[in-house]
Amino acid sequence: QVQFVESGGGLVQPGGSLRLSCAVSGFPLRSYTMGWYRQAPGKQRELVGTISHSSTTDYADSVKGRFTISRDVAKSTVYLEMNSLKSDDTAVYYCNWGKRPSASWGRGTQVTVSS
Repeated sequence: QVQFVESGGGLVQPGGSLRLSCAVSGFPLRSYTMGWYRQAPGKQRELVGTISHSSTTDYADSVKGRFTISRDVAKSTVYLEMNSLKSDDTAVYYCNWGKRPSASWGRGTQVTVSS
């Protein structure tokens, strides 16, 4: 069974940093492009960035230069390092397959950027 379990969210001041983790199971992480997504209140879920099976990364323009995706295949975990956080980054963050998301979304982790 495919599962995604996100963690690491919290309340952070503008300009601060957070590192999110996503533990995956039910499929071979090394073979999949993974994505981080976010959904802000009243908005549709959007793709933040992806990391391919060969560790090539790609990011939405809104986070480029501030966010970094990495993964540890041995730990079956994908990470999202977020720096220089802005209030617009406030959202629930999810991980899933990057090319075509699985129907099995995790619960996500809330990130709130506020002073």
